[in-house]
Amino acid sequence: MILAVLYVLLSLLDVLSSAEENLRVRTTRMDCVRASEQCLKEQACSTKYRTMRQCVAGGKESNFSSVAGLEAKDECRSAMDALKQSPLYNCRCKRGMKKEKNCLRIYWGIYQTLQGNDFLEDSPYEPVNSRLSDISLLAPIMGEPAVVRKNDCLNAAKACNLNDTCKKYRSAYISPCTSRVSTAEVCNKRKCHKALRQFFDKVPPKHSYGMLFCSCPPNDQTACSERRRQTIVPVCSYEEKQRPNCLELQASCKTNYICRSRLADFFVNCQPESRSLSGCLKENYADCLLAYSGLIGTVMTPNYLRSPKISVSPYCDCSNSGNSKDDCDKFAEFFTENTCLRNAIQAFGNGTDVGMWQPMSPVQTTTSTTTPSQRNRERNPNTIDNHINTDPGIYHFCGSLQEPPLLRGCSSQLMKQRDHRQQS
Repeated sequence: MILAVLYVLLSLLDVLSSAEENLRVRTTRMDCVRASEQCLKEQACSTKYRTMRQCVAGGKESNFSSVAGLEAKDECRSAMDALKQSPLYNCRCKRGMKKEKNCLRIYWGIYQTLQGNDFLEDSPYEPVNSRLSDISLLAPIMGEPAVVRKNDCLNAAKACNLNDTCKKYRSAYISPCTSRVSTAEVCNKRKCHKALRQFFDKVPPKHSYGMLFCSCPPNDQTACSERRRQTIVPVCSYEEKQRPNCLELQASCKTNYICRSRLADFFVNCQPESRSLSGCLKENYADCLLAYSGLIGTVMTPNYLRSPKISVSPYCDCSNSGNSKDDCDKFAEFFTENTCLRNAIQAFGNGTDVGMWQPMSPVQTTTSTTTPSQRNRERNPNTIDNHINTDPGIYHFCGSLQEPPLLRGCSSQLMKQRDHRQQS
């Protein structure tokens, strides 16, 4: 009996010790700029860090320094293994931070050889753990019942003008996005994109989201939808003289640290999942909307298509894709047919959190593409291989979440189920 009690106590101590260690790791994780500075101050870490950077700069491990063959590969692997014990290996960045581009440069310099395919790249950004109900839901302009509200998009624009921060950063992007540079150039796209990124990084979501994700009344779908589409001044920020191929646009995005990072963040946080009641693998609408808004102000800037429906896309298509047509369609459909993103946009304004929603069965997704994901999981054991699933029939008993009333009804049913489980 005594031995049994001791065994239980020892097991409990192991659990508590493990939890304490996990908490310590989370709280001590540095941003990549600080982690790099700390590593360079320590001779052992600094030496391995410089070696690793030479390996990456060579493009391939076999190109490292003047050493040839297996010896070079071993030295590169040794350097990376050593860095796994330093803060650099687990570093992340914060969106909109002062040295964001430098932080992302360090991150990708470390991990670019460890990533899998385009849909398996980890997000370099620190998780926010946000909820839609924490965004205040545009309280100043959404106090009226839904049946009385006339035009949320118009009201959101008015609310922005009444908020000093929103008005300041909106004016800051309107100016470069609407000022013609020459007869051939309608605007300075680089300045327009930078100002747009600052708007969505600096303005509180209750105002920036209000303009971007506002709902339109049934009797004014066309005009209201166009107002919403014009929020980011598409003639400058979104449209091009010629519509590029989506894979070429993606390749262009990945040459820029910020664009590549925002795209990876979008893939991670807006991943659809057919067995989830929310339609999202991560069960978090707020994180998906944050990741989507982060793409605005990059070459991958998405916008609403010219239709009353909620359908978004970067300014690209899949013509002239050749043998890569399937890959191109898969990429484009992550925007145009993304059930997670669509439901997240619909949920905005209702404050519908999905933290209490559970998948109908354990989510064990697979990927049809063979990638070096084993190395990715070694760095992050919680990483799940992602398979893009945009099956529209994903809800088992709550029906479609495409309309806010149904969404509220579904949320009510789920909350009742949760309370019932807690009582039992």
